Amino acid sequence: MTASPGPANLITDVPGLAVGNAQDDAIKTGVTVLTADAPFTAGVHVMGGAPGSRETDLLAPDRTVTQVDALVLSGGSAFGLDSASGVAEGLHARGRGFAVGAVRVPIVPAAILFDLLNGGEKDWKASPYKALGAAALDTAGAQFTLGTAGAGTGATTATLKGGLGSASLVLPSGVTVGALVAVNALGSATVGGGRHFWAAPFEMNDEFGGLGPAPAYPDTTRPPTKLAAHANTTIGIVATDAALDKPACTRMATAAHDGLARALVPSHTPMDGDLVFAVATGAHDLDAPLADALVLGHAAASCMARAIARAVFAATPAPGDALPCWSDRHT
Repeated sequence: MTASPGPANLITDVPGLAVGNAQDDAIKTGVTVLTADAPFTAGVHVMGGAPGSRETDLLAPDRTVTQVDALVLSGGSAFGLDSASGVAEGLHARGRGFAVGAVRVPIVPAAILFDLLNGGEKDWKASPYKALGAAALDTAGAQFTLGTAGAGTGATTATLKGGLGSASLVLPSGVTVGALVAVNALGSATVGGGRHFWAAPFEMNDEFGGLGPAPAYPDTTRPPTKLAAHANTTIGIVATDAALDKPACTRMATAAHDGLARALVPSHTPMDGDLVFAVATGAHDLDAPLADALVLGHAAASCMARAIARAVFAATPAPGDALPCWSDRHT
């Protein structure tokens, strides 16, 4: 048996996971929520120089709380952190959360990207993000839209619209790995502004066009970027049904950043807040934890690279866009 994408080629191929999107097309922003049937183990690793996050400190391996109820990816820069409050309220109403006596407190770490200069209507009187978070939770399920959806609604890259992407991989062991990402990068997902993706060597089943590698690779010492706007950040989640503790989740999140570097040029810059969460549901015990951790890290990085390309490939045009879609230029 060789590794292949799961049935839906989405992070929700990991059994028990659900993803929901909500967006405001006039504002050009949105929220994506990942949750599960039961609390799950999570870790995080940040490699960008300008992150924005909530409750990520408690994901450190030495912190007391070992599991979380949901993870949130949101547009809106610092305003978007309020989306996690909407998710927490929704989970509280369902009786979910960390038990403290008779009280349950939902644990909802979140990360945000900057989409405030993308041409949308930003003159709101009240922040929309708490309501968007609640709406995204309510729509969570096994199927969800890629491209211009959820947290990827207003995302951009150096040359094209970004978006929301996902991919999965079922390993020979039967363990499933998946990735979910909102691509709002300072760098470019395509080579030299052309139609070929940097992630081409990792593509499976023509999932982002089947174009293969670029015929030539230009000098990338000074690639086109959104440097002047400081309006960047790629945020994502990798997940598995393997049984991992918090240190192992943290290691998988760290390895998954290789996928950003394979799919976005440049990545992890001082003006990006690049952040990856890692999730483990614990359904599959590992026979050789050290060796398996290597395989899981590589699979997570590959899924992340594929998900990034799928996000850009699936983006769709909307009125007032600041940048074209890949499909506008190359189909």
